[in-house]
Amino acid sequence: MQLTGHITPDNLLTLEAYAKYRRTRKPEVMAHRRQRTVHLGGHVTLQFESEWTIRYQIQEMLHIEKIFEEAGIRAEIESYAPLVPDGSNWKATVMLEYPDVEERKRELARLIGLEDRLYVEAPGQPRVYAIADEDLDRENEVKTSAVHFVRFEFTPAHMAALQTATAVVLGCDHPHYPAQASISAATLASLVTDLR
Repeated sequence: MQLTGHITPDNLLTLEAYAKYRRTRKPEVMAHRRQRTVHLGGHVTLQFESEWTIRYQIQEMLHIEKIFEEAGIRAEIESYAPLVPDGSNWKATVMLEYPDVEERKRELARLIGLEDRLYVEAPGQPRVYAIADEDLDRENEVKTSAVHFVRFEFTPAHMAALQTATAVVLGCDHPHYPAQASISAATLASLVTDLR
């Protein structure tokens, strides 16, 4: 799977070529995905996306749904391509994970607005708060969704600080879910490749 900086029907693999790729390269893709995952407290996980993770997601959808017509391929690209970082940001899928159904129902009601209280903090720079769910609203007056899509948009000063930082914090200052996690060196090294 070749990274081109822009996902189009012409630079995706055919279903046949992807089936071969998938057999041999899935462990490598999953390792990349794990490296770009940050657990924030016990119930929130951020999966930072990249062109590779999004290409893989599109190819998986085409493979599973057996989509080979151009209109269907374009629809998948339109759904997922906005999640590819575009040089001045990090983009992530946020998952609120509560295995128990009753606990999940209770916590999703308490955590309305959590997606807007996520932040990245680099040394010497102010916090950068997430811009959430730009495609559609994923909460209402009674609960938030278990899945959100966020973007952390950085200024040139933030990007410079992130490029040289050894300690970057991912956090949440929602009153019902205060949490912080240090982004590991390996994860940070992968994430800074998204910044140009």
